[in-house]
Order: sequence, then structure tokens, then C-alpha cells
Amino acid sequence: MELIRFEKVRDGKYLKNYEITYLNKLGREKKYEIVSRRELASAADLGSKPSGVSIVATNNDKLLLLHEFRMGVNCNVYNLCAGMLEKGEDIEACIARELYEETGLKLRRIKKILPPSFAAVAFSDTTTYIAFAEVEGDFEDNSSENEQIEAKFYTREEVTALIEQGEAFSSRAQMAAYFFTLGAI
Repeated sequence: MELIRFEKVRDGKYLKNYEITYLNKLGREKKYEIVSRRELASAADLGSKPSGVSIVATNNDKLLLLHEFRMGVNCNVYNLCAGMLEKGEDIEACIARELYEETGLKLRRIKKILPPSFAAVAFSDTTTYIAFAEVEGDFEDNSSENEQIEAKFYTREEVTALIEQGEAFSSRAQMAAYFFTLGAI
């Protein structure tokens, strides 16, 4: 695969649309569309800077899951607490802020932060950290008027039931939930 052209085709409020033109393995031109959360100067910038975090949070052998309305799929989905890094913010501060904003909970300790990984490789260069954390406190709704989030701690049995019932999950949350049921988290 050989890159021929890289150009921005639309500049949205939150997402930038780019068109990438390649020569495929047979030497034919192929156009591919992607979105990014950031301004990209060239193809070399693709995936080069992490933009956020997904948080696998636990408290006393219970897993924190958000049941939130997601406009992109027009339904409630079980998800991890997550969010975008603000300008000048380090990852630890982002984790604490997002936990508080989405749940009212406080960060007790960070157990592990994995290196950035691609969040949606089929259509975006967005990379995010995955953090494993212990949290504490009481739930409060500090979310914006544009978010509908119900935060709750779930036991292994409750998480198993959600998975077996085929409840709607984001893929990262479903994977974390499954490993939680196995006692791996």
C-alpha cells in the first residue's frame, strides 16, 4: 500500500474529516475516509497523540459501569467512564476529572495505565489510554446537560447477567466486563 494524497475535506466542531488516497496492492487508486479529533498536518500525524482515556474502575470487588444514552447509536449503552484530555492536562488529572464529572466519585488509586491504543481503527486515528483504577465516594450527577448517564457499581453476578442477556455495550466495556466476571480485574 502506498499513500498518494492526504487532505482534509471537512472541519466539524469536534471531528475533522480526511480523505486518504492509496495505491492498493494491485496498483489501483483507493480512497479512504477517516475522522480525527485533532488537526492533522500530514499522514505522519495519524495516531501520533493520545486524545483521551477509558477507565476500568472498581470499588470493593464491584465494577463501575455507566448506562448512558449515546446519540451515535440512539440507545442506552453500558460503557466505561471515559473522556478526552484537556489542553495541558496530564493523564492522571484527566482520570480524576472524568471520574468526578461523570459519576461524582473520587480516584483512590491508579493501578495501571496501558499505553495508548486505537479506539476505532476502521474509521479514526483516535488513540486513548486504558486505565485501571480504584475509586471511592458517593455518586453525584456532575455531567453536562448533553449527557444522560446513570453510574452504578455491579457485582460479578450482575455483570455476568448483563452480558448473557445481550445488553448493549461498547466493545471496550464489554471486554472489561467479561474479564471482570472471570476475576481478572
